[in-house]
Amino acid sequence: MEKNYAVIAAGGLGTRLKNYKQNNFTKVLIDINGISMISLQIKQLASWGLNDFVIITNPEYHDMIKNDVESNFNNLNLHFVTQLEPNGIADALSYASEKIPENSLITFVLGDNFFGSNPLIDFDLDNFSGAHLFVKEVSNPQEFGVIEVSADKVINIHEKPQDYISSFAVVGLYIYEYKCFEYIKHLKPSERGELEITDLNKVFLSKKNLNYSILKSWWIDAGTEERIKNLKDLI
Repeated sequence: MEKNYAVIAAGGLGTRLKNYKQNNFTKVLIDINGISMISLQIKQLASWGLNDFVIITNPEYHDMIKNDVESNFNNLNLHFVTQLEPNGIADALSYASEKIPENSLITFVLGDNFFGSNPLIDFDLDNFSGAHLFVKEVSNPQEFGVIEVSADKVINIHEKPQDYISSFAVVGLYIYEYKCFEYIKHLKPSERGELEITDLNKVFLSKKNLNYSILKSWWIDAGTEERIKNLKDLI
């Protein structure tokens, strides 16, 4: 099996949380029951058996994030890279390529996404190819990207559809083969000027190499004060 690298997107500023409990820093440095969000994320992924990490930061808070993480972990292989401009999640992922050997696998996680159990525990990474999404059934699919499924196969991905497509929201956890970095090079910016992770997933879909799993336990996207409170209650 190829080596599996955990890549964490930790560059988002979290503007909705700017003044949360006098938070003057980036979102991933918010305290969650005595530990920063980014260190809690690494602790979560390490408990899944991941040991090699690439943390994608932003220029303003790179040193603070690096210092926080290194003060909490001395037994993991840690790399830090900076996304120079906030040009989208797929763009952030592209920066990890300089730290990851060719033919490795990439477990890509958004820094504020947390899970009630290890979704990789029953996942066969041997001979993996393509891309794999994780989805959660939700009651408000219009607030998320959702997959459209036919005969247990992904046939399309829709961003925040106002008309009902499905209740399977795509969460901030993805597994990619190394080819993802080459595909990102050919993505075109979206209307908001960013390289979108949905567009990367659609490349794999066009190649009939996109699969999915349904999460069995809770999932929290801790991007609001209410969800952070819920996370604190759950961990």
